[in-house]
Amino acid sequence: MSIHTILFDLDGTLIDTNELIIASFEHTFNFYGKSFSREQAIEFIGPPLKDSFAIVDPTQTDAMIKTYREHNLKHHDDYVTAFPHVPDTIKQLKEANYKLGIVTTKMRGTVDMGLALTGLDRYFDTVITLDDVTHAKPHPEPIMMAMKELGAAANSTVMVGDNSHDIEAGQNAGVKTAACAWSLKGREKLQEYKPTYMLEDIRDLLKIVGV
Repeated sequence: MSIHTILFDLDGTLIDTNELIIASFEHTFNFYGKSFSREQAIEFIGPPLKDSFAIVDPTQTDAMIKTYREHNLKHHDDYVTAFPHVPDTIKQLKEANYKLGIVTTKMRGTVDMGLALTGLDRYFDTVITLDDVTHAKPHPEPIMMAMKELGAAANSTVMVGDNSHDIEAGQNAGVKTAACAWSLKGREKLQEYKPTYMLEDIRDLLKIVGV
């Protein structure tokens, strides 16, 4: 079955928010007197903030989320850019009539900021954020919701992401999966989750779907 629908994670997949996220985690850890290295901060990238900060200090989770978000919003536009070849590739997929969606564990506000800043906001037929779902990835709910909105079938859909929970969510939803080798988590780590495809470059998607 050929692919008609492509769902993308946002951060670390289409837009490079890595340094912004790491800086926001480091700022928050310092603010609350927690000692974490850059490498440890990288491990927190991907899951919802609630889950990450609950591991650090369950008694201050909400306060830490607030501190993180304030820093993240304030410095957003200083850091965020699209990854190489992303705008051109997404434009080509859109022009070739593929149904395109975003499925992210971020909240709507910062998702809209990132898409607008990078000029990607005009290309997506649906955007599913943390605000829209009861269960975040790796639960299949966000992917199922996106497919329902797009009238897509699982056997002709692929989920593209840079994190283990993107791959697992795709597998849990019964769709094909594509992992991004440019992930901060590293190609080897993602390979352990057995994605259908490994993208060395976003343009590999064009070859996979036959554009």
